[in-house]
Amino acid sequence: MVLASCSHDRFKIDGKIAHLDMPTVRVLFQGDSGVVDELVDVDKNGAFSYEGSVSQPVIVSVLDKMDNPIGMLVATNGDHLKMEGDVSRTVVVKIKGNRLNEEWQLFKDEHAAFYADANPSRLDAAIEKYVKEHPTDMLSTLLLMADYSDYSDRAKVDKLLMSIDVKARPESLIQALAGNSSARKGVVLPRLMTLNLINHGSDFEEVKLTDCVTFISLWAQPQRDRQALDKQLQDVVDSSDGAIHLIDVLTESDTLRWHQTIAQTPGRHYWAPGGPLEQGIQLLGVTSLPWFAVTDSTGLVKYSGPNITLATRAAKDCITRH
Repeated sequence: MVLASCSHDRFKIDGKIAHLDMPTVRVLFQGDSGVVDELVDVDKNGAFSYEGSVSQPVIVSVLDKMDNPIGMLVATNGDHLKMEGDVSRTVVVKIKGNRLNEEWQLFKDEHAAFYADANPSRLDAAIEKYVKEHPTDMLSTLLLMADYSDYSDRAKVDKLLMSIDVKARPESLIQALAGNSSARKGVVLPRLMTLNLINHGSDFEEVKLTDCVTFISLWAQPQRDRQALDKQLQDVVDSSDGAIHLIDVLTESDTLRWHQTIAQTPGRHYWAPGGPLEQGIQLLGVTSLPWFAVTDSTGLVKYSGPNITLATRAAKDCITRH
């Protein structure tokens, strides 16, 4: 099956979803320069059309007005994709338009009972089996990032992911957007496994976000009440008895005063040369500084926003639930 190609610098999605009963759908994906989050008009027959641009394969989520997922597909520039389904039924959205989506669709069709099962253990087992048997297939990465449920054993997930050939696990898929919504209405947050930042010793470091609850503080100079904020952050860490790790990230190009500013401040200090658009950080949707984010021990972002009180609450909730 071949569809007419879209232009080389765009991709197109044509959708038709029965029983949608709403005037818009929400299209969400990680674009080349940040999160793309757009509302698309839907006609009375449930049809819609969307064009976007992304140079690497990404997972595109289509959601209803209540942020419930309608379907996901993989897109990159040049693709012309079709999404058809019925929201009144379970596991009904069908995707056509490129090899990866059609292989994903075939896997879903073959394991339809597993996808419909409220207990995800059978689907997780089927995905683990596929990954082990197809280490050079990009579908293995896609299944792990989009459909796999059990992230409680991070060592196992990392081992599965690293067993996939590097060419079959592009960074654009590894940093796929998850389907969970934050306390800030309308914002979907990602799962972040690592951040590549320059540490205080001026060397790049891969900072793991999956060993514990991580509190990320993003800032730029001048920062008002810097000392008071440092104390508040450190109090959160100290009160957690080691359950929360704090990483402090400078998000501006001028680092001349950085070393002096943090000289007397404990903790892990890093610099993001790309600022809020640094790879990984851009998924957090930073719109002002300072900005705070909290990830749980699986790398799932539980809060991202400017309110330190809400961030602290999210961090403590992660500890309680763990």
